[in-house]
Amino acid sequence: MSAASELPVLGAALNRRTLPLHRDWILEQQRDLEIQDFFDSSVLDGDWRAVVAELKPLLAGYSGRLGLHGPFWGFTIASQDPLIRQVVTKRFLQGLEACEALGATQMVIHSPYTTWDHNNMDANRGAREGVIARAQETLAPVVARAEAIGCTLVIENIEDKDPMDRMRLAASFGSEAVKVSLDTGHAHYAHVATGAPPVDFYVTAAGESLHHVHIQDIDGYADRHWLPGEGTIRWAGVFRALAALTGRPRLIIEVKDQPNLRHGAAYLEALGVAR
Repeated sequence: MSAASELPVLGAALNRRTLPLHRDWILEQQRDLEIQDFFDSSVLDGDWRAVVAELKPLLAGYSGRLGLHGPFWGFTIASQDPLIRQVVTKRFLQGLEACEALGATQMVIHSPYTTWDHNNMDANRGAREGVIARAQETLAPVVARAEAIGCTLVIENIEDKDPMDRMRLAASFGSEAVKVSLDTGHAHYAHVATGAPPVDFYVTAAGESLHHVHIQDIDGYADRHWLPGEGTIRWAGVFRALAALTGRPRLIIEVKDQPNLRHGAAYLEALGVAR
């Protein structure tokens, strides 16, 4: 890495309860910010505009890159059931409404690929193409809406064992409004538990399509969402791979211990890989 001023700037995934704890830290460098209130179906089906109104004052003075985690509980974007696909489309359109209301320019959605898929898709004729076709059907109106409001959908790896599956899916839409996200903990889980490549390989595989990174540490067994430094991810290698990219993906610390999130940031700063 070069001088400290050239190091990538860390951002954070927060909600309306924890944003006040880190607001000054976010604003001092206009760090990337991801709001995590709107993946909850009870919020989307309730008075979500009241949640937007609660967030607006907290975002006063913020001019950084704002994103939102889209809904994901209880479904896949490539469901076999056409009625379920209709529900998923509705949920994402609700998420984009919140994006538009907040001025968010990115929404995280989850990859449909599972470990089972990795071992079975090529044993069933047309299964690989079927995942893409169903995801395209689910997301067609969502992508059109995202394009219209200037928002990019980023597809996050969950169980993905082959990092290229997600790249092929994102590219299949032929839209600048569909890119990829990397969750470091999910990738490390896949590496340790299922024999997937290490985390830095996921960065390299995504290349310039990588627009978003969830930074969290794990032990390789469970999806811990620990602070960086508490698990076994080799962060120097991950950030070397990120430094080789021309673009600037949003680097979002996404941890369960949101109040102490900056301890994880301080760990990465001490390693000399970010600021």
